[in-house]
Amino acid sequence: MFKPNYQITNNILMGIASIEAAREVIENSPLVPYWERQFREDRVVRVVHYSTALEGNSLSIEDVRKVLKGEEGEVKAFQRDIQEVINYRNVVAYIEKIPTGTKRITLEHMSDIHSLTVENIVPLEERDSFRTLPWGTKNSRTGEISFVAPPPEDIERLVSDFFEWVNSSDFESMHPILRAGIVIAEIARIHPYTEGNGRTSRAMGTLSLYLDGYDIKRFFALDEYYDQNAEMFYEAIQSYQKVTDSLVPWLEFFVKGLDIELSRIKSRVLEMSRDHRMRQEIGQVPLTARQEEILKFIEEHGYIKNKDWRELFPDISDDTILRDLKDLMSKGVIKKEGKTKAAKYVLR
Repeated sequence: MFKPNYQITNNILMGIASIEAAREVIENSPLVPYWERQFREDRVVRVVHYSTALEGNSLSIEDVRKVLKGEEGEVKAFQRDIQEVINYRNVVAYIEKIPTGTKRITLEHMSDIHSLTVENIVPLEERDSFRTLPWGTKNSRTGEISFVAPPPEDIERLVSDFFEWVNSSDFESMHPILRAGIVIAEIARIHPYTEGNGRTSRAMGTLSLYLDGYDIKRFFALDEYYDQNAEMFYEAIQSYQKVTDSLVPWLEFFVKGLDIELSRIKSRVLEMSRDHRMRQEIGQVPLTARQEEILKFIEEHGYIKNKDWRELFPDISDDTILRDLKDLMSKGVIKKEGKTKAAKYVLR
């Protein structure tokens, strides 16, 4: 059975404490439904863009946004790059459809994620089977060998050992954040497939977090931190793959990345909540689609006036909008400042 080699350092311990604090804020901050949807939609774009970019995909984040909207005809790029984006969007959707109550990641999950990752990119026989050839990487500048994967004949045993560990009491007793980090590192080290191993390993790490209750409203995208710190990412994970079997450098990097991402989201959530104490008292309030649009405008501009809503809703009467605003005021979400035509509405 696979036995991960690591110690819990001060950096790991402090990082996990910070993550737990951010998680508490994010999960308990009431946001209007519109903003929750915006966070999730933005997160999908960022996950797909940064995870594929880390592997060399050339599409910009705006190109990725277009592809995800079905506007790939407007994107000038190699078809493979577009296909990679479509594929990873399907991976994200697959993960989010896994039933709540599923207890552990499985070999079937890994196979499904890999198959979706490389669909229409590699031959069918390579999608559904482990690699049969040696694999390694080297530094294109220095020529130095940076990583040599285990030989093909060892893959089946290593994968079996890995999932035996996943179903063991050792895995059960470990903190969920450490589990997810180790899942990413070990799948990447085994390198079970010809292509798509990095994306598969990171998706499996995300799935592990989700199944352990760390989906955190599905707002976070770890891959952005990895892509923006690519050299540090590869250095950390290759320290486990090549230099030593200690997972400490990688786990410190992994925990730091998750901490930075969740702290960023926590700050955005608190900004959007404005008066956080008041929002906690109000809790979630039912809003119409038009009221969500009004709140979005106020969030972005600080206030809304009558000329603003006329531009925002040209086909809706002033009386109808004023009823929406009055309802929002009665629910304690916004307040009115000023009188008559100069009046404006702001968040409370």
